[in-house]
Amino acid sequence: MSHLSFYWLPENGDLLVKGIESEFFSLIEHSIKSRKISLPPIPDVVLKIQQQCTEDTTTISDIADLLIEDPSLAAIVIRVANSVIFNRRNITCTDLLTAVSRLGIFRVRDIVTAQAIEQLKHSVNLSQSCNRILVQSAANSRELAATMVLVTRGFKETQSEKYRHLETDKALLCGLLADIGLFCIVEEYHNYLEQGNYLDESIAFQIFDRQCANASRLVLSTWGFDNDFLEVSANQSLSKGSADVSYLDVARIANHILMFRRQDESLDEHSVEIDVTGADILYKLSNLSDSEFSTQIDELISASGL
Repeated sequence: MSHLSFYWLPENGDLLVKGIESEFFSLIEHSIKSRKISLPPIPDVVLKIQQQCTEDTTTISDIADLLIEDPSLAAIVIRVANSVIFNRRNITCTDLLTAVSRLGIFRVRDIVTAQAIEQLKHSVNLSQSCNRILVQSAANSRELAATMVLVTRGFKETQSEKYRHLETDKALLCGLLADIGLFCIVEEYHNYLEQGNYLDESIAFQIFDRQCANASRLVLSTWGFDNDFLEVSANQSLSKGSADVSYLDVARIANHILMFRRQDESLDEHSVEIDVTGADILYKLSNLSDSEFSTQIDELISASGL
């Protein structure tokens, strides 16, 4: 029988990490499916809206009435409804009923969930390293979301019927919620330590990176989000034989652009399957100057109202 220290030899190191990773994620997966995991502690109003979206009888008035319970969220929904990305007709609205009607029930759910998670990542009180990871996650999510909007706009500008199904507002929200599972994993890790267990941070961070996609998909599925959100969060196609450009394709192009701009060492190993239009968009956005690209990203986030 191998001595425990043998597991730390180079040839066994990966096996140890994978073993811990599998055990740790099994704990997370079981907790989510049994609804015992510490899902992001988002406001009760958001949870009520998510629940209402699963019921066929829910009306626009029902969602507007729920938003009245949380004035800050109500103000955000009205602001977003009037933003450049969501206000396609450029008509200002000042009341909740009109805002919810314009956005739609499911889009309101997406917006309030994204806003709640964004605020949460900046306000948690875990260890310093865990807090830092979540704050960085918030910045990365916003950058991915804005880049997805740029890519989607590139497809829409062709005026081709092939890309009519793509929406800039949904691309933005898919990007913002792509790594929502990270909070759950970090929270579980923090609780794991609080219970007297030990897991080295360097190993824990590897697990965060490897299992974020799986956890994100589980969380969004639990909350009733559609396949577009699930595919982007899991970085995995769930549709068989679809010829349309998907939000997952948009996310992969956006991620490739960001990797290129950061001069990521793993860029050579990263590939995306795209059509001629996608290749043209990739080329144009990759060749923007750093200042121009940053300006467009900042303007998009500002214009979203989020």
